[in-house]
Amino acid sequence: MEINRVILGFLLVGLCQLAGCRQEKELQLDRLDMVYLSASHLKVEVLASGLEVPWDLEVDGLGNLWIAEQKGKVSQMNLKSGSLKHLLTLPDVWQERTSGLLGMTVHPDFREFPYIYLNYTLKKDRGIISRLIRYAYQNDTLIQPIVLLEIEGGTSHNGSRLDFGPDNKLYWATGDVHDFSNAQNPRSLNGKILRLNEDGSIPKDNPDPESYVWAMGFRNMQGLVFSSHGMLYTSEHGDAIEDEVNLIRKGGNYGWPGIEGQEDLDEERDFARIHNTVEPLRSWTPVIAPAGLTYYGNKAIPEWTNSLLLTTLKGKSLRILSLNAKGDDVISEEILFENRYGRLRDIVTGSEGEIYLSTSNLDWNPQPGFPLDGDDKILKISRSDETSMSPLSPVKAQQGSIVTGSELYLSYCASCHKEDGSGIPEVFPSLKDSRLVTGDPPALVGLVLKGTEPSGSGQQMPGFAFLDNSQVAEILNYIRGEWTENTQRIDPDFIEQNR
Repeated sequence: MEINRVILGFLLVGLCQLAGCRQEKELQLDRLDMVYLSASHLKVEVLASGLEVPWDLEVDGLGNLWIAEQKGKVSQMNLKSGSLKHLLTLPDVWQERTSGLLGMTVHPDFREFPYIYLNYTLKKDRGIISRLIRYAYQNDTLIQPIVLLEIEGGTSHNGSRLDFGPDNKLYWATGDVHDFSNAQNPRSLNGKILRLNEDGSIPKDNPDPESYVWAMGFRNMQGLVFSSHGMLYTSEHGDAIEDEVNLIRKGGNYGWPGIEGQEDLDEERDFARIHNTVEPLRSWTPVIAPAGLTYYGNKAIPEWTNSLLLTTLKGKSLRILSLNAKGDDVISEEILFENRYGRLRDIVTGSEGEIYLSTSNLDWNPQPGFPLDGDDKILKISRSDETSMSPLSPVKAQQGSIVTGSELYLSYCASCHKEDGSGIPEVFPSLKDSRLVTGDPPALVGLVLKGTEPSGSGQQMPGFAFLDNSQVAEILNYIRGEWTENTQRIDPDFIEQNR
């Protein structure tokens, strides 16, 4: 009897091999960290490395992760085997600073309609264009490109996240391309959320049946996501203050440039009364540079169920924004991975409740200590039974006061001019022995308070008039004392005289 069982076992194995059967093995990945929540243990693993600014991540309905890199490369990863296939490099993408391939989404019924939607910038007729295009996926290639819509593009403030809603309409978050007149101009498609049919036509139930505009008044959105309850959320870069997360309403006006963040100034309240604007769910000053946004509705990580997960660039962290039951308020905020993996660009949730996020340490604005070996990477976060002697844990976000010159500089200036004052060549000037810093104090104070208009490249310096006189004096004295030989102090009264 025992011999017969052995023979039967060999026969079954042979038949399975002939039929092409194979047992799936769990994908083996390098573990970076463990994260302990109140009841859950999570592991952080490297899913992919050696990428160049993976700007957008999407998961289709067939178990694949789609990766869009800023310079125009589109790849697909099988999440079971880990195999990565390069499918397309856009031939006409134009990439400089924060332009390039910036948006991607997949059709919600990918098995029936295998379409990939991309948004990227290109040069056309001596101008910069932001193009929305659809490709069909067939036999491991992307074919049959169809241009759905083109709008004005720029070197920055292109926004350009994409997502499908539960209504099977395509939503496109566009930036104001550094033109303050666009966001409040209903005839401009910049600084808006646009709503399209999947073929690029205008839905008849838009606020204006002859316009793509679904909502308006935005500066530079970096995240766009629908919750499982059908609510639409965005993340957005502020100027020098008031980064935002917004809950989007049909026909809503979100205020830019008349309002930054909360309506807390007299002129902002006046603007709000005239335009019936919508305030953000959450805003940050100092800014954190929010980027990709996803909704976590899975039960796999119960501590995060019904939360928005937000990656940040300047903040170099993942923010967990817990929502109330209705989804219309942020009731708590926790911070994870601060300064651990560098700038985090995008985030998406998989079908089993796992989370994928991408680093952005090879982009135009690298931070001190980065890039790390193997950057840029895609990291996977999932449940684990493993233990660690030194686990990470989220910390509760604090809204504390910042008082010293060095703290103020790090909060408001270092993301552009760098912690060591070196700046970025041809973008942000160095502060070391700068003639402006060492020269006429009234001119320096005027620049800090009023900022500059956009340059030919679209770059500008925001004004910091929202800081009080003592804070401005502390920043300027720190800069002058740290990187110049000018030790003459500037006092708060001098700031007041030059406002």
